[in-house]
Amino acid sequence: QYSFKEVFGTLVVQKELFDVVAKPLVEDLIRGKNGLLFTYGVTGSGKTHTMTGSPGDGGLLPRCLAMIFNSIGPFQAKRFVFKLDDKNGVDVQSEVEALLERQRREALPVPKTPSGKRQLDPEFADMIDVQDHCRVEEVDEDNVYGVFVSYIEIYNNYIYDLLEEAPFESIKPKWNSCNTPVRNGDFVPPQSKILREDQNHNMYVTGCTEVEVKSTEEAFEVFWRGQKKRRIANTQLNRESSRSHSVFIIKLAQAPLDADGDNVLQEKEQITLSQLSLVDLAGSERTNRTKAEGNRLREAGNINQSLMTLRTCIEVLRENQLYGTNKMVPYRDSKLTHLFKNYFDGEGKVRMIVCVNPKAEDYEESLQVMRFAEMTQEVEVARPVDRPLCGLTPGRRLRNQAFREELSRKLELRGGPIGAEPEERSAAELFFQSFPPLPPCELLDINDDQTLPKLIEALEQRHKMRQMLAEEFAKNVLAFKTMLQEFDSSVASKENYIQGKLAEKEKTITGQRTELERLEKKIKTLEYKIEILEKTATIYEEDKRNLQQELESKSQKLQRQASDKRRLEARLQGMVAETSLKWEKECERRVAAKQLEMQNKLWVKDEKLKQLKAIVTEPRAERPERPSREREREKPLPRSVSPSPAPSAPAAPLRPRRSRSAGERWVDHRPPSHVPTETLLQPRVPRAITVGAPSEKALARCDRYLLTHQELASDGEIQTKLIKGDVFKTRGGGQAVQFTDIETLKQESPTGRKRRSSPPDPDPAGDGADSEWTDVETRCSVAVEMRAGSALGPGYQHHGQPK
Repeated sequence: QYSFKEVFGTLVVQKELFDVVAKPLVEDLIRGKNGLLFTYGVTGSGKTHTMTGSPGDGGLLPRCLAMIFNSIGPFQAKRFVFKLDDKNGVDVQSEVEALLERQRREALPVPKTPSGKRQLDPEFADMIDVQDHCRVEEVDEDNVYGVFVSYIEIYNNYIYDLLEEAPFESIKPKWNSCNTPVRNGDFVPPQSKILREDQNHNMYVTGCTEVEVKSTEEAFEVFWRGQKKRRIANTQLNRESSRSHSVFIIKLAQAPLDADGDNVLQEKEQITLSQLSLVDLAGSERTNRTKAEGNRLREAGNINQSLMTLRTCIEVLRENQLYGTNKMVPYRDSKLTHLFKNYFDGEGKVRMIVCVNPKAEDYEESLQVMRFAEMTQEVEVARPVDRPLCGLTPGRRLRNQAFREELSRKLELRGGPIGAEPEERSAAELFFQSFPPLPPCELLDINDDQTLPKLIEALEQRHKMRQMLAEEFAKNVLAFKTMLQEFDSSVASKENYIQGKLAEKEKTITGQRTELERLEKKIKTLEYKIEILEKTATIYEEDKRNLQQELESKSQKLQRQASDKRRLEARLQGMVAETSLKWEKECERRVAAKQLEMQNKLWVKDEKLKQLKAIVTEPRAERPERPSREREREKPLPRSVSPSPAPSAPAAPLRPRRSRSAGERWVDHRPPSHVPTETLLQPRVPRAITVGAPSEKALARCDRYLLTHQELASDGEIQTKLIKGDVFKTRGGGQAVQFTDIETLKQESPTGRKRRSSPPDPDPAGDGADSEWTDVETRCSVAVEMRAGSALGPGYQHHGQPK
């Protein structure tokens, strides 16, 4: 259910609709106020029929024109007395200038302004035959009026003049450099009119044709001429669907007469220009129902877009009025709303007629239309318009007419106006005919005693009548003088009364002007204070943003310092643990070496004791053969005789130490230019995602990052660097990497080292054991050692350290 101010049924007549909706707008137009009336609804719901009407029953537009001309008909100015300028204003020309303008227009070869005297087009003659003769009751008779009409359409968000005499060009395709049409469907629209804003902040169409009309027939003929150029098309929902928004604008210019009531005042400030805009909106439609394609689809999209912008503007206005907000109304998003911006801002009265089609297929769209129309009733945009005060006595036109009639009567009494026809008898001749006729004065006989007495009697009667007329004339002159004196005294008293009233009004106006000046000064002071407060608030906001940025930077710095501290602590712990393990292994190695040295010494002593015992126990005569052990001793001892160091020392780094946090995942970034070194010790990262280039998806799944970088060292060997870092999330929802450590893997060739061989003559007393051990250390001079921070990732460093 929806609530509206007035609901009309399907059988309502056009007159009833006009009396309720459009008649108040016409009354406001004649009183100098603006008005906007538009029809809104789904396509095919009867908007154009409501606005235009049908033969025998005219719609709102012809009835508005008829009411305007019925009201101002006897008070219209001559053609071209009012002249519109190019800036949405109006000027007043004198009678001579208007006459010259009319002669100049008649001499031009262009089509003349349509005249109401010629035969009307039977196609629309029945529409303007309005019999009710509706008119405005209170029309200022001391003003002269001029009516101008213009007709435009808004098609695909472009404005076109329907009254322009230039040949109408349809939309042409765009041509490329090869003089062939572009295939992607791009079109070049015809030249559109431009919207501008005048000095009173009212929007108008520049270069629009505005025709001065003097009758209802003439105005409707201009409308019908533009209606034939309007774009309509056949769709699935409407056989003659309007594809554009049409706007018929009626401008009424009125200016007061001078003090004599004869000519129009030439002051531009005294001219009042009001306008009534009658808008026939194109119907909203769904493309899936109309099966529109190509141009029809583009037209439907632009129509729906402009109607959506209209809804948005009304909703923002309603929200600003209900909640006291100051949101910007998006008038410029559409030419339709931009043209009528001043109406929505309160520079006139707005009426909307919602047309509803009872078809079941239009149910959902009709609900949307009625919901929007109900919401628009909550927007208040009416604002009174103050008319300029001319300061002249009312009733000037009637006094001028009475003066002209009296002057013509006086001229008739004096003998008639100059150039009267000879057959007309003057008033003096008629007056002399009222005297008694003279008898015949011819004396034929000397004894005639009747002719002269009759003549004397007739002359005496005429003399008496003349005296009576002279006395009557004197009485009339005296009475007329008395009346003139009384009239002068009454005029003087009225002038004194009017002067007193004017003095009171001037005092009131002076007081109001003083109050206005005080309020203006107060407004300026408040505006200055507001400007200062806005600047102060801006400074405070800037300081606030700077402090927030400084706080964020310091917080990030503290976080980085804390993370560096944690990383340094972890690295120090790793170094301590690694150093402890290293020294433990070194101690174990030295103990094992010492034990082996002592065992070798004990073995040498045992051998010597055995040889000594054999010498002592054997008989001296016999020379036994040299034992095989002594022969073997003379040979250089093989390297395997010398015990190898503890196997745990070099073998420990062969397994990469496991990461301290078992739940961490790594992004193993190996560029495509990575060269495999094919050495024994290779970095291995468990639970890693190997990528050739880092991606956001891979970084989001891991919390650590490893970059393998290779370069040539100073000795020409390949040097591999492992650059490690932490992955953390940023505010924008992305991933960032902060590098924390760099490890170096250096490849060295052992071929350049010289081996020290065992001495040819080992010392049997113990030097041989030392030399053998020294040879083993030389051969194992390349060791593998874990570096600090290796617990954080699989990093190794190969380095040669002479023992």
